[in-house]
Amino acid sequence: MDLSQSQSSNLSLGLNAHRSDDTVSFQIDSNGRDRCKSVPTFPLQLMDPTATDDGEKYEVVEEEEGGSADVEEFRILGHSMCLKRRRDGEVSSNSSNSMSKRGGFSSVTSGGSSDQSLETRRKAVRAWGNQPLCVADPDVFGIMEKEKERQYKGIELIASENFVCQAVMEALGSHLTNKYSEGMPGARYYGGNEYIDEIENLCKDRALVAFGLDSENWGVNVQPYSCTSANFAVYTGLLLPGDRIMGLDTPSGGNTSHGYYTPNGRKVSGASIFFESLPYKVNPQTGIVDYDKLEERALDFRPKILICGGSSYPREWDYVRFRQIADKCGSVLMCDMAQISGLIAAKECVSPFEYCDIVTSTTHKSLRGPRGGIIFYRKGSKPKKRALLLSQGDGSDKYDFEEKINFAVFPSLQGGPHNNHIAALAIALKQVATPEYKAYMQQVKKNAQALAAALLKRNCRLVTGGTDNHLLLWDLRNLGLTGKSFEKVCEICHITLNKIAIFDDNGMITPGGVRIGTPAMTSRGCLESDFETMADFLFRAAQIGNLVQRQKTSLKGLQSNKDIVELRTRVENFATQFALPGLDV
Repeated sequence: MDLSQSQSSNLSLGLNAHRSDDTVSFQIDSNGRDRCKSVPTFPLQLMDPTATDDGEKYEVVEEEEGGSADVEEFRILGHSMCLKRRRDGEVSSNSSNSMSKRGGFSSVTSGGSSDQSLETRRKAVRAWGNQPLCVADPDVFGIMEKEKERQYKGIELIASENFVCQAVMEALGSHLTNKYSEGMPGARYYGGNEYIDEIENLCKDRALVAFGLDSENWGVNVQPYSCTSANFAVYTGLLLPGDRIMGLDTPSGGNTSHGYYTPNGRKVSGASIFFESLPYKVNPQTGIVDYDKLEERALDFRPKILICGGSSYPREWDYVRFRQIADKCGSVLMCDMAQISGLIAAKECVSPFEYCDIVTSTTHKSLRGPRGGIIFYRKGSKPKKRALLLSQGDGSDKYDFEEKINFAVFPSLQGGPHNNHIAALAIALKQVATPEYKAYMQQVKKNAQALAAALLKRNCRLVTGGTDNHLLLWDLRNLGLTGKSFEKVCEICHITLNKIAIFDDNGMITPGGVRIGTPAMTSRGCLESDFETMADFLFRAAQIGNLVQRQKTSLKGLQSNKDIVELRTRVENFATQFALPGLDV
């Protein structure tokens, strides 16, 4: 029998000789089976070949004494064989006699073994496919449980983090991750996307509703994996390599995805590697964007895209002034609202949509959705004045962003969208459009203002003197601290925030600050009085940090420091009063 064709199959045939009784058995093995499970073997009996019109087949040479059997033809890997089934109560005859003659093979097995083999394979699939995480991978499960405990026992003050609801987590961990959906709804590279299209279209509709946008004048792409991906897709779609962009300087509170060079000239982000970027800055004395210098630089530099928005800017943006500058330069005006998108949706911050051509955002942070990105772009006719000023496309009176941006997202930069993320985003955006979400964002702002007031009362220095949104910047220099050392002390005390660079009084960059945000702890149910308590924790951490910094205490020594242990206990007792949304803690 020629088994050379078996290489293309996921089955393999194994032959085993048994010296004790001179018999041979075989086993059929599937490459996809669970390797931890044993596979049954079947005894073989020699057969003599006989020719038929259909080709070669094998039949029994010698019948067992006093016995009878049913013989049934079957095929393995394209080869015709005969299956001899023993009747109930039969025992094997002298196998060595039947093996003494050369010929083909026949499987001698009990009546239900074929069904048992299929059932074994099915059970193997169920075994690996339906195991809970704690069984399938106790190592990962154990680490995840420790992270859950860290979140529960700690105070989360990183401005770009938040807690999602149970429904969002269910969508993220759903069967939607199984589907591959390259392309746009109605134009996929794969079949079977009928319901995926429904989900993505629903998500896009809800995104427009959440921000009060008309589908005749605005389009949206919900496939970007992050806001950085969304921003780069805009550049890729609208610019050529080497074209110019201008955004807020990273040390001034901007984002590296808007372009950034280190002081020694190193290009940090893809935006600066593939495009030419020039930043504008804040006034080092006030911390507010210097719009006069911004206009002067923009008129000299003539960027193709002018970007407003940043990662660490606690004040409102003057979109009217940005629009005027963009029109003078012939620039596309783009807003990265990643930090404040939830406030904008709730109408608790000035909206950029009236003035900007393109708006990007993350989908987590203040939006309280899954981690990803989103792009809004204008459609339809341009205002007459803007049609004359914008130096884009072929100078037509209609916006041409839609096709360019969608093509940049896919196929230029990404593969298949994360369907589980898009479904989770649709859920979050439905919540964004509710009165309850507006009340949540109002509380986020109240909490930020309460925290700022509590720190100012303790003679702490805040960049710009306060906040208009959900975050504030704390200048630690008058306390003799760097942002890095304070961040580490807070982390050991189970308070998480992040260090930032700020400008000193001479306009030089110094790592002397931290950024603090209120959305995450507001999601856990904290109110103004709770943030006043957190201000007390933060100030105490600064005092401890100043002391250990002067003593040059090692990191190992910090863990057992009496003051730190005491503060950590207070923090944990406080934090565990508040539930984690969507989790059983």
